[in-house]
Amino acid sequence: MGTLVTLTRRPRAATPPPASTACETPTGGRGEVDRVIVDKAIYRNGRRQGCGDLSDELDVLRLTQDGFLWIGLKDPTDEEFELVNQELHLHPLAVEDAVNGHQRAKIEKYESSVFVVLKTLRYIEATSDIETGEVMLFIGDRFVVTVRHGEGNPLAGVRQRLESEPDRLEHGSMTVLHAVMDSVVDNYIVVDREVRKDLEAIEEQVFASDVGGEANTIYRLKREVLEFRRASQPLADTLAQFMERARGHGLTEEMLPFFRDVADHLRLVNDHVESYDRLLTDVLSAHLASVSVKQNEDMRRISAWVAIAAVPTMIAGIYGMNFQSIPELTASVHLGGREFYYGYFVAIGVMAAACIGLYRAFKRSGWL
Repeated sequence: MGTLVTLTRRPRAATPPPASTACETPTGGRGEVDRVIVDKAIYRNGRRQGCGDLSDELDVLRLTQDGFLWIGLKDPTDEEFELVNQELHLHPLAVEDAVNGHQRAKIEKYESSVFVVLKTLRYIEATSDIETGEVMLFIGDRFVVTVRHGEGNPLAGVRQRLESEPDRLEHGSMTVLHAVMDSVVDNYIVVDREVRKDLEAIEEQVFASDVGGEANTIYRLKREVLEFRRASQPLADTLAQFMERARGHGLTEEMLPFFRDVADHLRLVNDHVESYDRLLTDVLSAHLASVSVKQNEDMRRISAWVAIAAVPTMIAGIYGMNFQSIPELTASVHLGGREFYYGYFVAIGVMAAACIGLYRAFKRSGWL
C-alpha cells in the first residue's frame, strides 16, 4: 500500500507571480521538479501557454472558465507526487493507485476528479515479447495530470499532435483523454499486426512436414497473447461503461463520436486477440497430434524390425538347446559315400525366408 500524504495548501501571495515557461510547485527545488514533471503547460483557446504557481493558475482558469492545465509525470514516487498533489488535492485512493501502478484498466469517478487507468503495450522486435506499461490520467476541474509507468506508449507525441490542432484542444480536458486513449489503442493495433506475423510463422512451422514447430514457441506466443488480452479486454468494458455514463463523467455530446471511434478500433483488436488465442490452441493441438503421429510411426518401425529379428532369434534359441532328441540335429543324407548333415542349412534358410517375408509384409503395410 502507498503512503497517504497529508494535503496542505500553501498561503498564496498577494499578487500572482509572473508567468513562466515552467510550472512552479510549492515545495522542492527546480531539480526535484524537473525530475518529476516531464512536461506541463496551460492551454487557452487551444494554444499552449506558460504557467506560474499552480494554485494561482488554477484559480484563474476556474474563474474565467477558459482553458486547462496539463501536467505530465513519469514513474513518480510518493514524495515526488506530493509536489503536485498538494495543489490539486487528488483523492488519496487514486493517488495510491497512480504511485504504485500495476492496476487494471478502469475509469473511476471521484468527488473532484475522474481517474483513468490505461494499460500500454510495446512490441519488442528482438525477442518477440510484449512489454506492458501503464498510463494514468487525473481529469479534474480545469486540469489534467498524466502519469506514465514503463517505457511503452510515450505521451510526447500525443501532446505535440494536439498542440498542432488547436481546434481539438478547445474542447477541453476530455480531448486529452481521447487523444491518450486513441494513442494507446493505435499502439494495440501495431502490436496486433506483429502478433499476427508471429502466428503466421508458427503456423508455417507446425504444418511444414520437415519442421513441425516447437511447443515452447507456441506456449510463449500464447502467453504474450494472454498478456495482450489482459490489457485490451478490460479497457473495452470500461470504455463502454464510460460512454453510457457520459454526463456523469463530464463527457459532452461533441466528444462522444470520438470515443465511439476508439471503442470500434478496440473492439476490432479484441476480436483479433480472441481469434489468436483460439487459433493458437488449435495450432498447439495440431502440433501435439503431429508429434504423436510421428512417435507412432517410429514405434511401428521399431516394432517391425523387432518382429523381423525375433523369428531367427526364436529358431536359433530352439535349436541351441542342449537336447539330444531333436531330430533335425541328426538329419542327414548320404552323398558320394559321405553322410551330409543338412539341419544347419535348413535352419538358416528358414530364418532368411521368414525375415524376407516379414520385411515385404511390413513394407506393403507402410510400417517400414
